[in-house]
Order: sequence, then C-alpha cells, then structure tokens
Amino acid sequence: LVVFQAGVSTVFVVAAIYAEQEMGFTTDALIVLIMVVNVTAAVGAFVMGHIQDRLGSVTALALSLVVWISGLVLILLADTRSEVWVAGNLIGLAMGASQASGRALVGLFTPVARTGEFFGLWGMGVHLASIIGPLSYGLISFWGGGDQRLALLSTLGFFVFGLLLLTTVDEARGKRAALANGDLLAQPS
Repeated sequence: LVVFQAGVSTVFVVAAIYAEQEMGFTTDALIVLIMVVNVTAAVGAFVMGHIQDRLGSVTALALSLVVWISGLVLILLADTRSEVWVAGNLIGLAMGASQASGRALVGLFTPVARTGEFFGLWGMGVHLASIIGPLSYGLISFWGGGDQRLALLSTLGFFVFGLLLLTTVDEARGKRAALANGDLLAQPS
C-alpha cells in the first residue's frame, strides 16, 4: 500500500508546478483547477465507499489505481488545457478513492487490540513515501535535464508497481488473520 502512496505524494507536491511549467496554466487557472479537483476527490471517496461495500477493499483499491494510471497517462499525453482538466479530474476521483479505500484496507487487516500500532506503522509508511516520491521526481527531472514528463513517467511507475503488488493481497486471509490475532490478544494470559 505504501508504494502507490509515493505516487500520490508526488502528485500532491508537483501537480501545480507541472501544470504551470509544462502546460502554461496561470495562477488563477491553477487555483480553480485545484478547487475543482478537491470536489472530485470527495466524489471519488464517496463513490468508492459504495463500490468497496459491494466488491471488497482490494478490488476497490485496484480500481482506484487503474484510474490513477489512466489519469497520469492522459496527462502525459496532454497537449491542451482541456485535456489537463479531464486528466486532473480523473486524478481527483482517484485521489479520493485510493485514500479512502487504502485506509479502509489497513483497518480491515488491523486486530482491534493493535489499532494504534497498525495505523502508526501505516502513517510512518505514508510519511516515508511522501519523501521518496517527490525526491525521485526531482532527481529524475534533474538528471533528465529538467524533463518533467520523464519524471512524471517515473511517478506513474509507483502506481503500476503498487497495483502489481496489490494483486498479491488476499483480502479474506488478511481479515481472518486480523480477527484471529485480535482474539488471541484479547484472551487473558
């Protein structure tokens, strides 16, 4: 789960810079885009909650990563501001959806008696990802002579790799382990 968070953190940090430098957005246009993307992120979280209830957390998270990948591919191919708007809103949907379903999945795999430990570890992983993602973007952009599309392509790699790793997660097994571990911890010694 932490791998794709490096991509999420990178997008948080560099989205405005990319839109301004690569696509020529003005400050006013960026503010409007960011406001609209925040609304689509809320919609993404809400819709993904319903999808998650029907299909499961792993499937919901996988779907959100596919939307992330689609949005980033679209932004990489974008030549016009309208394409950036479409990609930005896809990314907004994915942002809300992945954040909601990622936390829910951690919650499902957490024994009740160890909630603090599991979410503390999750938080530490997310903080580490928030360093690794933007740092890799910056280094690749630097080594690529300022090529931000190349750096964004590397960010896409975090989502692809995260999706590949997610395919190995057995949700039912994780729930069973959390319940069994919670029961063992709750019994007196």
